[in-house]
Amino acid sequence: HKPTYDSMRQSLEAMKVHCLNNGVTDISMPRIGCGLDGLEWSKVSAILGEVFEDTDINITVYSL
Repeated sequence: HKPTYDSMRQSLEAMKVHCLNNGVTDISMPRIGCGLDGLEWSKVSAILGEVFEDTDINITVYSL
């Protein structure tokens, strides 16, 4: 199944909880949900920013 913006937000919220509970301070990832999954990076990026805005977790996004 393809992700939706809602399922993307839920996944990122779960990732945030995992990071906070396990002392993760840095995340590197590609433009998740875009490409074959068909989500727009501008929307995914905004969700990513909203989810992690109240943390000190550094996120690096790579374009391949």
